[in-house]
Amino acid sequence: MFRLTSPAFEHGGSIPSRYTGEGEDASPPLEWNGAPLETQSYVLIVDDPDVPDPAAPRRTWVHWVVYDIPGPSNALQEGVSRRAMPEGCREGKNDSGEIGYGGPYPPIGRHRYFFKLYALDRTLELREGHTKSEILRPMHGHVLASAELMGTYERGAL
Repeated sequence: MFRLTSPAFEHGGSIPSRYTGEGEDASPPLEWNGAPLETQSYVLIVDDPDVPDPAAPRRTWVHWVVYDIPGPSNALQEGVSRRAMPEGCREGKNDSGEIGYGGPYPPIGRHRYFFKLYALDRTLELREGHTKSEILRPMHGHVLASAELMGTYERGAL
């Protein structure tokens, strides 16, 4: 079974403020196992479907897009950046218009953040800076398996 976990928080648990816009805005450490043997690369998409208010969501906000993570990889380190990514990785543009990780910073209420990892039978071989929607098209028909980790965060919550 393909599984995505983090030593920083449990599935359904609260994301520590260190990994948010209120803290250091460092990406959390992620680990995975159980990918199909045919996996050539991974794509990671982190998004929040509760924007702007979980009681009345209107859109999904993309916080991070990483693609062409090499097939032999099984983790991304805490606070990973372009310089420290596994060779060949590319980061995409988040909904803040920046390349890289933009941590949780919800305007109101407790939001859910979905870390979705896709195992692909190929690499996408795209330049850096593509958006989630630009990544989904070339992924179509090449996803071998997917895994999901969900964490929550509310600004100012202890």
